[in-house]
Amino acid sequence: MIFTARPTVELDTLRRQFSGDIHAPGDAGYDDARQAWNLLVDQQPALVAVPRTAQDIAAVVRFAREAGLRVAPQGTGHNAQARSGLQDSILLNTKLMRGVRIDAERRRARVEAGALCGDLTAPASELGLAALGGSSPDVGLVGFCLGGGIGWMARTFGLCCNSIISLEVVTADGQELTCDHQRNPELFWALRGGTGSVAIITAMELQLFDVPELYAGAMLWPWERASEILHAWREWTLDAPESVTTSARILQVPPVPEIPEIVRGRQFVVIDGAVLGSAAYAEEVLAPLRALEPEIDLFAMAPPAALSHLHMDPEHPVPGIGDHQMLEELPAEAIDQLVAVAGHESGSSLLAVELRHIGGALSRIPAGAGACGRLEAAYILFAVGTPMTPEMAAAIPPRLAQVKAALEPWKATRPYLNFAEHPTDTSTAFGTDAFAALQVIKAQYDPYDMIHANHAIAPAGR
Repeated sequence: MIFTARPTVELDTLRRQFSGDIHAPGDAGYDDARQAWNLLVDQQPALVAVPRTAQDIAAVVRFAREAGLRVAPQGTGHNAQARSGLQDSILLNTKLMRGVRIDAERRRARVEAGALCGDLTAPASELGLAALGGSSPDVGLVGFCLGGGIGWMARTFGLCCNSIISLEVVTADGQELTCDHQRNPELFWALRGGTGSVAIITAMELQLFDVPELYAGAMLWPWERASEILHAWREWTLDAPESVTTSARILQVPPVPEIPEIVRGRQFVVIDGAVLGSAAYAEEVLAPLRALEPEIDLFAMAPPAALSHLHMDPEHPVPGIGDHQMLEELPAEAIDQLVAVAGHESGSSLLAVELRHIGGALSRIPAGAGACGRLEAAYILFAVGTPMTPEMAAAIPPRLAQVKAALEPWKATRPYLNFAEHPTDTSTAFGTDAFAALQVIKAQYDPYDMIHANHAIAPAGR
């Protein structure tokens, strides 16, 4: 249904008890508040609620129940394209809830629902601590953890969702709860990598890590050398220690003024990542790559906060069309196929075609893990294009399909939901038992599917 003036009195009541902002279609702030991070996504919710507190969120949930609406939590709006239409939902935009509190002695941090990776990684780094953040400072921590969470220390420490110590949530009946291994443990398990279908996270407590020495950066070569560099990187990853996490990309840098002139408008093959350890140790680990004589070499000792920026992801909303594929293995033939469809002679206009090396701690289920305990793949393919013109927008999807088809023979069974930018059958992302458990927990806490998640889990029995 489209939200109308029918429940005007109730909406006025909500506004009086709400410390944030409520925007209805036609209001001056509605268009800004409904905007996803991907500028191509046109969200048209019945209402947008911008809360400041957990109590605000609970009030919205109770109002939605009475009004016959669903609630769609959203921090930054990354991955918003995966969600179905919002015409019957209140978009819960948590952008004002960005509080971060760090307990350096206990190596813990409490972050609110809308906190970005950069909101935590920067102050933690000043204290000599590291959070398992993502490759962009602009990614929301809650959404990052709901899908698992892969960062530049992932092969050493695993998924970010399994560094969660406790969660504060609002359930579909408007109740505020705390979840950990002792309190509401089934919710705690389900929300750590099991999507946001079963409850709305208002805050979470994360483990921080002591990282006294870190070596991070990127090496860049002209993209005409893509085959040589990617083959060398693939062979190097086969024996790379778990202390190092890297990616390799074919990158076409846009010709925009804010990008440094040395790389602006050029095409490269890029290897970036991080090594936990001293400079001497890291230089030994990276020596085979450095022997390839990169044109630009940015690897150096760095604070943990630098990890949020080294991938050079955009730090503001942009339009994009992307897709991904998990890979069980990456033989030499796969590199040949990838370069053929994305390299300098392919005619590709994709912004980036990336391979991330995973494995290590990501391949093992830690004690007390959540619904997403590990990733059952060795590499991840992610490709994205920026539709700067209508012609580019039309060309990107078939090129993405071509890139995925080239690596189809080595495709892993399960997707990684944080990179799944389109509606996805979530049953394919978990083992049979884990998915069945998620459905049971969904039925227990949200039997009428009021919480409208990016990647939905249907209640058992529906």
